[in-house]
Amino acid sequence: MGSKVVLLSGGIDSSTLLAAAVDNVGYDNVTALTLFYGQKHAKELESAKAIADFYGVKHLVKDLAGVFDLSDSALLQASDNQVPTGSYADAQTREADGMSKTYVPYRNGLFLSYAAAIAYSVGAEHVYYDAHADDAAGNAYPDCSSVFYEAQNRAIWEGTGKKVALVAPLISMNKAEVVKWGLKLGVPYELTWSCYEGGELACGQCGTCVDRRLAFLANGVVDPIKYAKPLPATEGVRQALLQLGLDPDEHLENIPY
Repeated sequence: MGSKVVLLSGGIDSSTLLAAAVDNVGYDNVTALTLFYGQKHAKELESAKAIADFYGVKHLVKDLAGVFDLSDSALLQASDNQVPTGSYADAQTREADGMSKTYVPYRNGLFLSYAAAIAYSVGAEHVYYDAHADDAAGNAYPDCSSVFYEAQNRAIWEGTGKKVALVAPLISMNKAEVVKWGLKLGVPYELTWSCYEGGELACGQCGTCVDRRLAFLANGVVDPIKYAKPLPATEGVRQALLQLGLDPDEHLENIPY
């Protein structure tokens, strides 16, 4: 089965993937890799440490912030751009070309290349990468698409002399399916952090908070973390609630937060 390097951000997707890797090969065959890229807060780094400690895996933390000095992505400390509120389906969260306003240029490409070098160096056979279908939808994050994954896998495989392969078990899942799998694995979601903001509580209204909250609703489970605000009453959120068979007027006010 071989050992694994898992890119661990501290969010739902990567934490689920870490749990799956540990379940597959045992904690002593898994290395978690967390990369700081100049994001506006350290909350997800704290969550990554908590998750790695929970599973007892070796945890590497590296700083790649300097690579993004020229970017004005809303996620970065150096940017004055505000993180938009609403679901990824809402127009205000996207650029004219469909890409998310929180896209960080080629971040996943850089992360995967770095992870491949680490994997080769520690003798791991696989890099686990947590891209899922919701992130790739509508070209929101092009470095989360199946096309990108397949190309990156080929590059890593060839570039490491066919010693390291990229694995993306979530690539065809939506967020609700990821949470469903994680619940079966017993992932401690109360330790995770998804929010793009760095407040004491998750904001509850940025794209990733919305995606997370809807995923728990779809599974009929209460999200174990608290939020500062209710779901935003945007068209994208209302449509998502309707697709779950829920009355938006009732649930926008009454969903626990």
